[in-house]
Amino acid sequence: MRNRWIKIIIVITALLFVNIAGQYIFHRFDFTADKRFTLNDKTKKLLENAEKPITITVFLDGTLPAAFKRLQLSVKDLLTDYKAYSKAGFNVVYVDPLAGLNPADQDTVINNLYLQGIEATNLSVKTESGLTQKLVFPMAMIESDGRQMPVKLLQNLDAGGSYEDNINRSIENLEYTFTSGIKKVMSGNNPRIGFTESNGEPSDLQLYDAMHTLANSYEVGRVDLNTIDQSGLDKLKLIIIIKPQTAFSEAEKYKINYFVMNGGRVLWSIDQVSAELDSLRGKSQMVLNRNLNLDDMLFMYGARINYNIIADKNSAEIPVSTGVAGGQPQLQLVPWIYYPILLPDTAASLVKNLDGVKGEFPSTVDTIGSRNVNKTYILTTSNFNKVFNTPKLFSLQMAAEQTEPKSFQNPLQSGGVLLEGNFPSVFAGRPLPAGISKPYSHISSSRPAKMVVIGDGDVFINQVIAKDNSPLPLGFDRYTQRIYGNKALLLNIADYFTDDDNLIVLRNKDVKIRLLDKAKVKIDKTKWQIVNIVLPLLLLILFAIFQHYHRKYKYAK
Repeated sequence: MRNRWIKIIIVITALLFVNIAGQYIFHRFDFTADKRFTLNDKTKKLLENAEKPITITVFLDGTLPAAFKRLQLSVKDLLTDYKAYSKAGFNVVYVDPLAGLNPADQDTVINNLYLQGIEATNLSVKTESGLTQKLVFPMAMIESDGRQMPVKLLQNLDAGGSYEDNINRSIENLEYTFTSGIKKVMSGNNPRIGFTESNGEPSDLQLYDAMHTLANSYEVGRVDLNTIDQSGLDKLKLIIIIKPQTAFSEAEKYKINYFVMNGGRVLWSIDQVSAELDSLRGKSQMVLNRNLNLDDMLFMYGARINYNIIADKNSAEIPVSTGVAGGQPQLQLVPWIYYPILLPDTAASLVKNLDGVKGEFPSTVDTIGSRNVNKTYILTTSNFNKVFNTPKLFSLQMAAEQTEPKSFQNPLQSGGVLLEGNFPSVFAGRPLPAGISKPYSHISSSRPAKMVVIGDGDVFINQVIAKDNSPLPLGFDRYTQRIYGNKALLLNIADYFTDDDNLIVLRNKDVKIRLLDKAKVKIDKTKWQIVNIVLPLLLLILFAIFQHYHRKYKYAK
């Protein structure tokens, strides 16, 4: 009897000790194979160094479809860990913005949230009774020290994948989404990004969504390489060069080279050929090579954009007139192999979990041997591609041509590369170009710098509705109503280039999707419903019978 009481006291003492220790020591045991509940050390360090309270308002709440319920639970699990590691105050609020509101008030709330950067998503949810419409807000607002930033929790739903695939990619990106957002809000220092405009680059309207989206986290503006001086270049963190039309002067190249030597970041999105779909309407076009006077510069840095055009069986569609009926042209969507869907290389963290990127007459990009520069391919074609050298004659009639399948079975071609390291100076040992009165620097090798070279100038240009000159979202194709990964690629590059902590590695998390077989569930649904209802009752009856006879046998003695 005494030993029994000693054991009870020991168990109670151990339980009390564990509960008291749990108030001061936090540890989560993650036994999942993909470590989905383990925070990255970069996230832990950021939270431990937080000095100001952080508030996160999650708008993904209320009655949700099953797939989005899984996203909501993943958000709750993740932010619970954030709160445990945060040394400052960490408050999480879950709200359903439209709960209990009439339609008129709902419109007001939706518009007010939109002005804050919180956008609603209208879902077509498939149920057994058909399709139902559901308006949800898969977004959150991060606030700290008077600053706030909206973040998107959901990947694109119209990029060709299933709901489950998009939800799974969204869950994989949650830690990166929240950690990068918290860091930007905490730092309060928005890096400057400049879009060049001195060489016939696209207008503000064509770059509207790219600039508007980046402006949520950065200071964004246009840069004239003819007039900007050394002090202006020193204030920039990233220069974006998109689809220039005219040749760069040596003075302009000198300024770009100085920016790189100073550790700057450059995004090159270049058209080496003059192919334009609008020029093919009603006529043929001879596609010629452009002279942008950049080949020597890119060659020195370790990349070469070739004078060719990629065609790929994995491509976007374009509208082609098939005749006239009732005085109106009849349009039909047909695959256009010269608008390939460039695929993110999954080995590169910069583009991990991205959807396909829509290209328009892209060229291949090769890497050149350059010491102290690391090269990583980030965008490639499918295995069913073909490369055409220019000059070449193009016409819309080519969309109806039957292509020989065997001629498209070729090795993958690269459409974009990431370069990182210490770049050699293009102007080392050369006299100052005309227009530069005194040298900006004398170094022959750069500080650690980064650049992305993409052989397509249209990747970051949004479509514009000609009727009212309204810009469409970057990556959205108004003809097919699909959303491609162009905007996500731009945001990834901007984050990677402006974040010295390299938080982009948080995208490396892989969450294995383990879903039920829907067809099997539908077939066996009735059987398992009966099993779940009847089996517990049978077990209860059997236990009662056993208990009855056991007591009768025990006390009958």
